[in-house]
Amino acid sequence: MTEPRSEPADDRMAACGVAEPSGAVQSLRLPRPAPPGPGEILIDVLAAGVGPWDRLLFTGGWDVGLRFPGALGVEGAGRVVAVGPDVTYPAVGDPVFAHGAPLSGHSGFWAEQVSLLAAHAAVVPEGLDPRRAAALPVNGLTAKQALDELHLSRGESLLVTNGAGATGAIAVQLAVAAGVHVTATASPRSFDQVRGHGAAEVVDYHSPDWPRRFGRTFDAALTTAPGTAATAAQLVRPGGRLCSITSDAPTSTAELAATDLYVRPDAQALALLAARLLDGTLDLLPIQPLSLDEGPAAFERATHGQTGGSKLVLLPTGPTSA
Repeated sequence: MTEPRSEPADDRMAACGVAEPSGAVQSLRLPRPAPPGPGEILIDVLAAGVGPWDRLLFTGGWDVGLRFPGALGVEGAGRVVAVGPDVTYPAVGDPVFAHGAPLSGHSGFWAEQVSLLAAHAAVVPEGLDPRRAAALPVNGLTAKQALDELHLSRGESLLVTNGAGATGAIAVQLAVAAGVHVTATASPRSFDQVRGHGAAEVVDYHSPDWPRRFGRTFDAALTTAPGTAATAAQLVRPGGRLCSITSDAPTSTAELAATDLYVRPDAQALALLAARLLDGTLDLLPIQPLSLDEGPAAFERATHGQTGGSKLVLLPTGPTSA
């Protein structure tokens, strides 16, 4: 009597990404990641954030060495299932979240599994839903790093463009908590939200004459909407600062220190931001969970500004099981 043959382990996983440079975003079946090397961890993905930056991963704007075919996604949350030979923290079984994927030669978070650098991962604090953890890294780190770049002091005035966006909303809250007087631009339907985050004044960016209300009165400006840096620069006092997160900062002059901010992984800062989510001193846009096979549509919505005021999050195991 022969022994029954065991089924081979499935060495492929569901993913969403691109098959080739500048290709269409699509559902994929990809090989599972190799065992983690030195300094690396492997996680089962629970949730992955979606943002307009994901287009840059495969169109030449952000060269991270994405492997093709490969999954997109540079932020997410999951559980550690394997660690590299020199990794002592985090440990197998820990829930973690990060900005940092994809590693060179690997894929991103829009998959069932992803490889990360251990140094980029923060442990998800108890009580924080993985969907909210996955929605935090890029927007949260961008807002914090931009404000750090502006070196704001208590009592100074800050202009934030698109104060109702995923990054702008966090920036408004962090600045207000630091004692900064914040003015933000938004559409009228978002006025209450932005005021609720502490902005002292909210102006309608649709109005062509809104800049005339201010003159060069702001100590600093943070521009989170494309094409707003030139106007914001005219509203910053001589000797002030401007930071753009959309790569359109004007050239610095003797009267204006201007810079473009490109987000960097930072596990320690993520842990601090997560603690603020838990204690209620920081809030995110509403989370809209979607299944992984809805990734192509989510990508189109995120890159065309059609998220409806929410943060899109992909769930490899489905919206009802995270």
